[in-house]
Amino acid sequence: MNELVVATKNKKKLKEIKEILRDLKLKITSLSDYKDLPRIIENGRTFKENAIKKALKIAQATGKLTLGEDSGLCVAALKGRPGIYSSRFAGREKNDLKNNLKLVRLLEGLPLAKRKAHYYCAVALADQDGLVGATEGRCAGIIGLQLKGHSGFGYDPLFVIPKYKKTFAQLGLRIKHQMSHRFRALFKAKKIILAYFSLK
Repeated sequence: MNELVVATKNKKKLKEIKEILRDLKLKITSLSDYKDLPRIIENGRTFKENAIKKALKIAQATGKLTLGEDSGLCVAALKGRPGIYSSRFAGREKNDLKNNLKLVRLLEGLPLAKRKAHYYCAVALADQDGLVGATEGRCAGIIGLQLKGHSGFGYDPLFVIPKYKKTFAQLGLRIKHQMSHRFRALFKAKKIILAYFSLK
């Protein structure tokens, strides 16, 4: 069976990626399945740079087709922050609740009309010979006044989809995986993955 290595240790992110790619009939592994892999320092200036760096570095180490992904939340009122620092917005320990509470605090007093935001996802695919392809996806929303829902992770309890008037955390994974930034980027990446393995 063809193998795709996902360059992440984030179990929740890996679960979402596996769910979205489940129809490809791939063996999907992650950094946790390999020993002695090089450390990835996410010091790119953009999501795309970080995604490409992850994919290239792990592909070189494993010799397998590797998917690098970097994603985050961009809030208009905060001039695009937290952006590439989304997972460590409130500190290096990468605590979702603290990140959400910091965002609520920074936007305190702003009406919903001024709380526009979007999730962004960059996906890169690489093998030992270099970059195979890259895709991106966006999902527009509004930052809610308070945390609601228990599904998903990251800023999902605050990210309101106007069409449903509910957060991603309230809507659940089935609906989220039909419209999220990650779904949109991976949907495009599927074509690259299928084309790659068809040539092997």
